[in-house]
Amino acid sequence: MAIEDYTLTVGLEVHAELKTGQRCSANSKNDPDEKRPNVNICPVCMGFPGTLPTINKSAVAHVIRTGIAIGGSIADFTEFDRKNYFYPDIPKGYQITQLKYPLVSGGLLAGVPVTRIHLEEDTARSSHAGGDFSLVDYNRAGIPLMELVTEPVIRSAEQASQFAKELQLLLQTLGAGDANMEKGEMRVEANISVSKNAEFGTKVEVKNLNSFRAVEHAIAFEMKRHIDLIEAGGQVIQETRGWDETKEVTFSQRAKENSHDYRYFPEPDLPKIWISKSSDLNIAAFSHTMPELPWNMRIRYVSELGLKKEDTEFFVRLANWKQYFEHVVGHSKDQKLIQTIANYLTSDLAGLLKAGGKDFGEVDLFSLISTEDFLVLMNMVTSGLLSSRGAKDILKFLFDGEKNTESIATEKGLLQKSDEGELTKIAEEILQANPAVVSEYKQGKVSVIQFFVGQGMKATKGSANPEVLKSLFEKLLG
Repeated sequence: MAIEDYTLTVGLEVHAELKTGQRCSANSKNDPDEKRPNVNICPVCMGFPGTLPTINKSAVAHVIRTGIAIGGSIADFTEFDRKNYFYPDIPKGYQITQLKYPLVSGGLLAGVPVTRIHLEEDTARSSHAGGDFSLVDYNRAGIPLMELVTEPVIRSAEQASQFAKELQLLLQTLGAGDANMEKGEMRVEANISVSKNAEFGTKVEVKNLNSFRAVEHAIAFEMKRHIDLIEAGGQVIQETRGWDETKEVTFSQRAKENSHDYRYFPEPDLPKIWISKSSDLNIAAFSHTMPELPWNMRIRYVSELGLKKEDTEFFVRLANWKQYFEHVVGHSKDQKLIQTIANYLTSDLAGLLKAGGKDFGEVDLFSLISTEDFLVLMNMVTSGLLSSRGAKDILKFLFDGEKNTESIATEKGLLQKSDEGELTKIAEEILQANPAVVSEYKQGKVSVIQFFVGQGMKATKGSANPEVLKSLFEKLLG
C-alpha cells in the first residue's frame, strides 16, 4: 500500500522552562546560562531529609497567562502531586507535578486543540561522556517547567513543527520563557501512531526532541518505520524511543510506562491552591495586561499596515526588529513609506548584519542606527531624492557608524538629480550617440526606452532620477 493509504496521528507533549528567579519549589537560583555544574543548588532542590518545598507563584502566573492567551479554562482549584520514580537526575526520588487538577484545561494554538497545561519540576541534567560512569549537574533540578499536552489530532510532521514554533513564539511574547531549544529550555515529545483507518494505531513516544528539524524528521521517520513494519506483517509495539540526530533514526529506550507505574498521590508538603482567593493570581488583571499576541499582530500588520506576509512574519518572530520597525513607522499611515521601511530592514539592513556575522535576535538596532537617521533615509527614498543605489550606500555608511543621513547624502554626492535642464543635456547627448536605437524606437520598438534610461543612469553614475530620465527621453523622442 502507498503511504497515502495510512493515517498519521500525532499528539505532542511540550516541556518549557519558565523564566523565574527561583526554582519551582525552592529558593535556589534559576539561571539557565550557568556553565559551572552544581553551584545553584540548595537542600530543598536536592531533596535533603527534613526540607520542605514552597510554591513559586511567578511560575503559576506564567502558566495561567499562557492559558488565557490560548483561550483555555483556568482552574480555580488546583493541587500538586508526587510522581514517583528513581533516576539519578531526580534527587528526591519523585517529581513534583500535577495530575488530576492541572492549572489550564483546553484552549487552541495554531489550530491544534490543547488538552491541558500544568506546572512541574524539571529534572537534573545527565551526561554520559564515556567510561563506566555518568555525571549529573543538579543546577537544572527543580526549575519550573510548564508541560503542555495537545489532543492527538496533528496529521503531519510539518504541522507538529509549526505548532512547536508557535508555542515558542507565544512564550517569548508573554515573557514566560526564552524556550531556546538548543539550550534545552524547550523539549518536544511526540506520541505517534499510524493506521489504515480512522482508528488509532499503536502509540510510540519519541522523547526529548530539541529542534524543530528534529521534530519533523523524527515524526517522518517513525511514520515510515510503522508503515514498513505493518506492510511486512510485523507489529508496532508501544514503547519510548529516542532520536539519534547524527544517524537521523529513532532507537528503543524502554517499554512505555502507564500512569499507575508512577504511583501518583497528592503532594503532602504543598498547600492546595484556590486561584480566586489569591491576590497574586488575579485572572482579570492578567487578561488586561496581556501583550499583543502573535496572531493579532499578524492581522494588524497585513490589514492595517499593508505589509507582505513574509515581512510580517519576520517582525513577529524577532521582537527587537519589531520594536525598531514600529518606532521608525510611528503613527504613519503612508503604506508606501511603511513598506519601504520594511523592505530596507528585512533585506538591506538584515543583509549587512548577516555579512557581519551578527545575531539577528540579539542585536540592538537602536544603538546601531538611530531611528531618526533611518526614517530620514526612508523619506528621501520615497520622495525621490535618493535612488535605490544611493540609499543602499548611505545605509552602509550609517551601519559603519557615520551620522546624519542628509549630510552623508550631500557630502558623498548621492542625492538623486531631478533637474530637467541638466538631465535634458545628458539625454540629448545619449540620443545623438545612438541613432540606430533611436530608429528602432521610432519604428515601434518602445522597449528600447529602458536602454536609454540605463545609459542615462550610467552617465550620471546612478545619481539621476530614473523616472525623470524616462519622461525626458519619451518627450525628446516625440
